Parts: sequence; structure tokens; C-alpha cells
Amino acid sequence: MVVTMSRASRIMSKLQSTLEASVLEVEDVSHQHAGHAAVKDNANNETHFNVMIVSNKFEGQSVVKRHRMVYDLLANELQSGLHALSIVAKTPKEASFSG
Repeated sequence: MVVTMSRASRIMSKLQSTLEASVLEVEDVSHQHAGHAAVKDNANNETHFNVMIVSNKFEGQSVVKRHRMVYDLLANELQSGLHALSIVAKTPKEASFSG
């Protein structure tokens, strides 16, 4: 029996294993984009996600570098139907200040 993980589960697994997140939230918001070309042409309809991640690995990194780290980890997903990704990437210190 083959068990296929959802895209959200794969995203969480890839980010957690490398970035060792203390907080990781992955929200599938594809339903908000129903009717868009990217969603219509994608068989599984898991195309748009919001990601909030807190990791010590972001310490000393610019916002652009943090986003690049996330995009690099999700390259296969982006090549296989992930169309849009909204990223909030913070250090634990930054997250504690934002409540």
C-alpha cells in the first residue's frame, strides 16, 4: 500500500527537518484561489500556502535570505504544482517580541 503525504505535510516535514523550527504553521489557502488558472490546472488543488516559521537558523539572516532558505527547501514542491507561498520567517527573539 502506498501512502501519499499531502503537500502541507511534505512542506512541514522538509522545513522542520532542516530548519529545526520551534514554531511551524502551514496553512493551505488554495480554496481562496479557486478559479485561478494555477488551481484549475493542478490535479490535487494544493497550490497556495501560508507558512509561519520560527527558527534559530534565521539568526543573522536578512528577510530575503530567510525566504530563499525556505524556497530552496521547497524547490521540488514549487516545480510540481506549488504556485504561491506566503512566508513569515522569524528568529525566536523576534517572535517573542511580536507576541
